[in-house]
Amino acid sequence: MVTRRRFLQGASMLALLGARPNLLSAFAAPAARTGATAGGWTRCVDVFTGTGGHGHTYPGASLPFGMVQLSPDTHDSGWDASSGYHQGDGSIMGFSHTHLSGTGIGDMLDVLLMPTQGPVLLQPGSRGLPNENYRSKHDGVSSTSPLLSADNDAHPGQGYRSRYDRASEQAQPGYYRVRLTDHDILAELTATLRAGLHRYTFQRPGTGHLLLDLAHGYHTDPAQPARVTDAELRVIGNDTVVGGRRVHEWAKGRHIYFAMKLSRPFERAVLYADDMPLSDSAHTAKGDKLRAALHYADPGHAPLLVKVGISAVDTEGALRNLQAEIPGWDFEQVQHAAAASWERELGRIRVETASEQVRRTFYTELYHTMLAPTLFSDVDGRYRGMDLAVHQLPDGQHNYSTYSLWDTYRALHPLLTLYQPERVPDLVNGLVRMAVESPDGPPVWPLQGVETGCMIGHHSAVVLAEAHAKGFRGIDYERAWPVFRKRAMDDDYRGLPLYRKLGYIPSDEESEAVSKTLEYAYDDWALAHLAEAVGARADAGQLRQRSRNYRHVFDRKLSFVRPRASDGRWLEPFDPRGMGHAAKWRDFTESNAWQATFLNQHDLYEYMKLFGGERAFERKLDGLFNADPKLPADAPPDIAGMVGQYAHGNEPSHHVAYLYAYAGAHHKTQARVRMLLDTMYSTAPDGFAGNEDCGQISAWYVLSALGLYAVDPVSANYVFGSPLLDQAEVDVGEGRVLTVKTRGGGPDRPYIQSVSWNGRPWTRSWISHAELTAGGTLIFEMGAAPNERFGAALADRPPSFGNAAS
Repeated sequence: MVTRRRFLQGASMLALLGARPNLLSAFAAPAARTGATAGGWTRCVDVFTGTGGHGHTYPGASLPFGMVQLSPDTHDSGWDASSGYHQGDGSIMGFSHTHLSGTGIGDMLDVLLMPTQGPVLLQPGSRGLPNENYRSKHDGVSSTSPLLSADNDAHPGQGYRSRYDRASEQAQPGYYRVRLTDHDILAELTATLRAGLHRYTFQRPGTGHLLLDLAHGYHTDPAQPARVTDAELRVIGNDTVVGGRRVHEWAKGRHIYFAMKLSRPFERAVLYADDMPLSDSAHTAKGDKLRAALHYADPGHAPLLVKVGISAVDTEGALRNLQAEIPGWDFEQVQHAAAASWERELGRIRVETASEQVRRTFYTELYHTMLAPTLFSDVDGRYRGMDLAVHQLPDGQHNYSTYSLWDTYRALHPLLTLYQPERVPDLVNGLVRMAVESPDGPPVWPLQGVETGCMIGHHSAVVLAEAHAKGFRGIDYERAWPVFRKRAMDDDYRGLPLYRKLGYIPSDEESEAVSKTLEYAYDDWALAHLAEAVGARADAGQLRQRSRNYRHVFDRKLSFVRPRASDGRWLEPFDPRGMGHAAKWRDFTESNAWQATFLNQHDLYEYMKLFGGERAFERKLDGLFNADPKLPADAPPDIAGMVGQYAHGNEPSHHVAYLYAYAGAHHKTQARVRMLLDTMYSTAPDGFAGNEDCGQISAWYVLSALGLYAVDPVSANYVFGSPLLDQAEVDVGEGRVLTVKTRGGGPDRPYIQSVSWNGRPWTRSWISHAELTAGGTLIFEMGAAPNERFGAALADRPPSFGNAAS
């Protein structure tokens, strides 16, 4: 298993576009709906949020849930290069077509293109600024001069990278532009679902070339290049290049193919294998390290456009994708379509707020919830499955990839069931197909047809169970059940035999055992629901009982979960801030005992009894938020965004502020949630408290700003928080609209005084998915002082384990 911690151990807004008036029309929105700023919802998005700090996001062009993420690469190795881009870097390597958004491990960066002038350089060079003396020394050198690897070695650190003008770097959803200063080239990018479109304007006289680097990609080992095999390049005529490769990094052995067409013929194409040029007559190259230089005598004659389709199936699929989605050469038309797509999807939630900062933050976070999962099937319905074979989808269905499930089951998938309901059957059926096709069983962290095995549990079960609990149809739950049952009942998988035998995983026999025990317990809760759905009632009963295995790692004396030995002893030493009892391995996954103690999402009323009752549980929650925020030196950097020992920068903490509701102290949930909304988010490059994690960090904000959160997604209920917006209209499917309003809200007024639903008083501190998606109006009366009576009565608290509070 790879956790992000183990991986680490091993290894301005578009207002600036006023300077280019012809671009402004590309972002003209449909008639503004309630709350829209001039220019539409996309104007509220800052795509650079998360590109600094440790957010690990990228700023390039994509479509909602698109297969292509066309973006600049500033580096290709190291933790803060996980998305290929970081604002702390000083130069751009080029523009590649696949990127991960906010992950704690890197991969992708496929099919890099770099426009350049001067000699052909085959290596990117060192991170940061290229050597100015070397660049000036070689200015004016003909692009036909062979400056190959030997010359690169003679000038260490040199390569095809270029510095860039930060003031020129501008972007909005679906569009990116930057000026590469070393060659005075304006690069512009836009995209469709399966293809990217580049426009390069050479502004300096002289020859030039376009470098295609098929060896480029994210690599875990900074001393070694990306591990590529089975690469092939083929030049077709004088305007087309196709090819593909297999990559063996995080997603080991994944396939990627491309087809590239240029708006005007190149004069000469030179293929390189292992840094050596092939003969002038060579039109095909095979190997592991392939590149191509496409030469132009006068590239500045007119803008050079390049369109690239990708596929995981074959080059023919890439070409079909390209021809279907970008048949012509109208950059503005594609750019308009991309902007319109984002405008449509962002407009599914229409907000009003007196705070421009809140509006910008909300839409920036909403944007990030649509960068994953990503489309992973061709226009003809073919896709590469988890068995690495090619499969055909039924008409009208789509396949997806990039499921960061350990993160996203908590808030992203519940959010998608609210405002992207039409997409949910495709997303969940994709998980079913993966489970059936994969030799590794239920999906854990699937990426482009490969199971990475990253993180713990098998939380695809939660996504399936949630979809069923919320009534989504057209999903083959019965097909999924045997695979998930086998995992739960039979598989020898990451401590599960010990879990089945002892009721917990002993920390003297398995790493991260406490966290695994707790997360398997929640997966059992989800699988119990799935078992009931398919009529396996005996299995459902057994799994429900197993979902209470959290009890076996809870020390009532200390009121903490903690590591336990196979003979039942509590293991020492124990420090609730520590990572584990011994140096051999950790007892927790990206957390410590403080955080893991609150990792119960489904059985809160029984759980509170272990603490000594609800008041003791409330005091323990207070203790979490008020504890010394210091962490030991060996804590992974994922544990971030500290409020006491609560860590908002990492997912195990995300539901915790909402747990006060179960103890009848909902006013404390309101205060904590508002504090987190106010302090843990901004639209600055370092505006995330931790890795954004494929939309999860952002989804927490979107749901919480609406006043809702799914503590237990399988329950199909939402706990109220502290709504931040004056009004929001959410399209919840089939023409129905959920309207959320606040009265008397604003800064320093986080407390709910009362609630009404469709004009009727509402005393509960929660509401069901079915009620919300039927449409209606939810009104929160807010104030500066808490109303401690709201949600305090037993009958008004959220249900848990299928039961009301008692």
